[in-house]
Amino acid sequence: MAEELTPETPEEEEPIKQRKNGLYPGVSDELAENMKSGWADTELHGLEPIPQAERTAARRAELSRRFPGDRLVIPAGNLKTRSNDTEYNFRPATEYAYLTGDHTNDGVLVLEPTADGHQATIYLLPRSNRENGEFWLDGMGELWTGRRNSLTEAEQLLGLPAKDVRELTAQLAEATGPVRVVRGHDAAVEAALTDKVTAERDEELRIHLSEARLVKDAFEIGELEKACASTARGFEDVVRVLDKAEATSERYIEGTFFLRARVEGNDIGYGSICAAGPHATTLHWVRNDGAVRSGELLLLDAGVETQTLYTADVTRTLPINGRFTDLQRKIYDAVYDAQEAGIAAVTPGAPYRAFHDAAQRVLAERLVAWGLLGDLDVEKVLELGLQRRWTLHGTGHMLGMDVHDCAAARTENYVNTTLEPGMCLTVEPGLYFQADDLTVPEEYRGIGVRIEDDILVTEDGNRNLSDGLPRRSDEVEAWMASLKG
Repeated sequence: MAEELTPETPEEEEPIKQRKNGLYPGVSDELAENMKSGWADTELHGLEPIPQAERTAARRAELSRRFPGDRLVIPAGNLKTRSNDTEYNFRPATEYAYLTGDHTNDGVLVLEPTADGHQATIYLLPRSNRENGEFWLDGMGELWTGRRNSLTEAEQLLGLPAKDVRELTAQLAEATGPVRVVRGHDAAVEAALTDKVTAERDEELRIHLSEARLVKDAFEIGELEKACASTARGFEDVVRVLDKAEATSERYIEGTFFLRARVEGNDIGYGSICAAGPHATTLHWVRNDGAVRSGELLLLDAGVETQTLYTADVTRTLPINGRFTDLQRKIYDAVYDAQEAGIAAVTPGAPYRAFHDAAQRVLAERLVAWGLLGDLDVEKVLELGLQRRWTLHGTGHMLGMDVHDCAAARTENYVNTTLEPGMCLTVEPGLYFQADDLTVPEEYRGIGVRIEDDILVTEDGNRNLSDGLPRRSDEVEAWMASLKG
């Protein structure tokens, strides 16, 4: 990795713009002059708007109606340091991407109140300046990080006026009137608004933008379908290389799925859980550094994030050698039956919690039938929640641009609401018998099973967006056999 030119002494560590010729020591005036010229004009003209431009405009219009008279500030966020002078790959704040379709770092969407609504403006980093050496001497210049869209290009692509973001904080500091900002993404923006905002008002904005995503439109549903299709191909990739994973570790599985996510999408939607053997009983096992052994199970929980930042969230529990043992099959089939009951409960007008309750009942019935809860009947087990020792988590969550989408929504509009067409949620029951759980027979210990699918609420029921992957135990075995050849 190339290193930037660096100052020779601490006294020379002032910003580039404050130095003679805007240059670092060691750069001659002749080289500086040479670098100013001889570059082709690369401005792009006649660009078509991004596919979701009409939808982002409609979302901004709805936001304007909800908060009349308020200045609304929604940042994309900044690069985050990974270590020393390197950064993580950038992913914009969901609220910003939802309202703009832009994915670049340091951007800020501002809705200025007007007499009849708001004027939306997006503030972005413009093309790097070639006159002062910024483009090749600044570590964030385009020679180092790649070409950016010009402000004019951004206007064509995004469908709203674009201005230089470097001028924004001064403007915000001088702004008057009520302001709301989405917090947690851009410290400089928040600092400029310190004496103009309140936590309560800002939280109302965050909640609204979360609840606005509860019902997906046709574009969003199409993106979730793409995410699920790519995810299914990623699972197929994994099955084909299980022998290589056995020779290495869970990380071979992680890397295999990641390749599919990067080739067909933007990234993985969340850290992949590639949990083999007893690691499957750890709900968010993302270390992925354990052994992969024939005869044990692999719990793979992974999702591809599309280029427009919509993610799938799918789990399959697979026999590493392609065949379930009798006990593995018994536990797997119990989870499958619970998922079937949960999916059946996903219908328009049903209480949101119905699918969780339906799945938990099936699992409680099996645990009682297996003698793991003594003499208690199913109703008492459910009343006391005793099945949760082995079921552990809720049976699902909303899905969209975030894997746990709409997380800031109010309880009454999320878990206490009724389902509507266009909502998309996961149904993911599981059973987890910890390796050190002395309350279950020894042969159960270290077995974890989860099955998860992405379910769209439709006008007359539901549709499984991730049904490209088999779920029934015999179908899983046949599918794995076909992939292994």
